[in-house]
Amino acid sequence: MNQHEFGQNSEVVAAAYLEKLGYRILEKNFRCKEGEIDLILQDKETIAFIEVKARRNLNFDHPKCAVTTKKQQTISRVALYYLNAHQQWNARIRFDVLTILEHPNHHYEFELIQNAFEFSNRS
Repeated sequence: MNQHEFGQNSEVVAAAYLEKLGYRILEKNFRCKEGEIDLILQDKETIAFIEVKARRNLNFDHPKCAVTTKKQQTISRVALYYLNAHQQWNARIRFDVLTILEHPNHHYEFELIQNAFEFSNRS
């Protein structure tokens, strides 16, 4: 499995995991002129914008370290675009990161970091 396929598979695994936790999927791989976000889900009264980061090992950094300030800014801009497009101006929102560590035999270790960062509108 190449890196692109691994990333796509990780997002499928992430969506299934989050559905088991009670989230309702609104969008997968939402793209707009501002960028892309992996998952947009409804968690009770909150819209959660979720970045999925997966690794096969920890030889480099932990996957949550890959959500840089620049990535946070992109996610924030995409979220704002989504909220405007869906007229959700007063929605309660949250930015989460879901990390996945894949062990042999497709055993997955998940870490859901709710409120991983705040809205950032800086360029």
